[in-house]
Amino acid sequence: MLAITAWNPTPVLRKQAIKDWLHTLIDDEFELTPASEDASFRRYFRVTFQDETRIVMDAPPDKEDVTPFIHIAQRLEQHGLHVPHIYEIDLEQGFLLLSDLGSTSYLSELNDDTVDTLYGSALQALLKIQDTSVAELPLYNEELLHREMDLFREWFLGEHLDLQLDRLLNARMETIYEDLIAVVLQQPRVFVHRDYHSRNLMVCPDNNPGIIDFQDAVIGPITYDLVSLLRDCYIDWPRSRVEAWALSYRDQAVAAGLMNACSDEQFLRWFDLMGVQRHLKAIGIFARLNHRDGKPGYLNDIPRILAYVHEVSSRHPETEELYALIQELRLIERVQA
Repeated sequence: MLAITAWNPTPVLRKQAIKDWLHTLIDDEFELTPASEDASFRRYFRVTFQDETRIVMDAPPDKEDVTPFIHIAQRLEQHGLHVPHIYEIDLEQGFLLLSDLGSTSYLSELNDDTVDTLYGSALQALLKIQDTSVAELPLYNEELLHREMDLFREWFLGEHLDLQLDRLLNARMETIYEDLIAVVLQQPRVFVHRDYHSRNLMVCPDNNPGIIDFQDAVIGPITYDLVSLLRDCYIDWPRSRVEAWALSYRDQAVAAGLMNACSDEQFLRWFDLMGVQRHLKAIGIFARLNHRDGKPGYLNDIPRILAYVHEVSSRHPETEELYALIQELRLIERVQA
């Protein structure tokens, strides 16, 4: 493996460097077009040549370490999951040449007629993911859970809404975090993709879904990826359907030996409170993407996510303080203004 260096010229020069790199790999003429960007510093390009396509991941080495992606992709592929196959690696420049899983995301195809089939495939794949062993993944511990939720306080309350974070408010937020973390850490631990949602699942004709953006995987709570999928930041479904899907998954996870049997009430409590933790994080990240990174598009999803938090927090004693805070600060009205 080559050492990672701080090679990071301008985007225009990086694109030219990608072309120069591809010329050393592909004998034929090719076309390079933007494929997508994500919430990190990574960019993706589609390479078309003859009747084939590939994807180039452009990950500036001083901003992104691609070695976790490589390690996890290879392990998931060995476990039969449909992830990008890695053809070529250039760690020094931060380039990977990957198989192309297409451009049709779950988000673009989900509707009342397709959701049961698409989610059925996604939940089957999730069970396989959770049964995958990847050595040395970080642990989703108390420190990480707290750090993620604190993005809500710093970037959403403080930066986005410009609220004064006095001593009392900070103390109340700490109480909220502690109560959520205590419940989350009760859950069985499995491989956690960490962004298992409709924008990172691709509709594929074979071995559906195609799975991307797994480089931040950890070992953590069994409901984390489940709630990422079923209470997606980008699309929502009636509570009754969500809970039916969640309990069906619970039954399959028990049958697969991933967890011991538990009551509907306990599992849905885990599911709900895991979702609150994740959604506080997501709101903070989306605010940060706007204010720090100049990506305002994610702000449009905050009202949906905050509505999840508001509704769920009204139903559990562990989140009574959070529900009260949302009411007192009029957060729902503020994001809808």
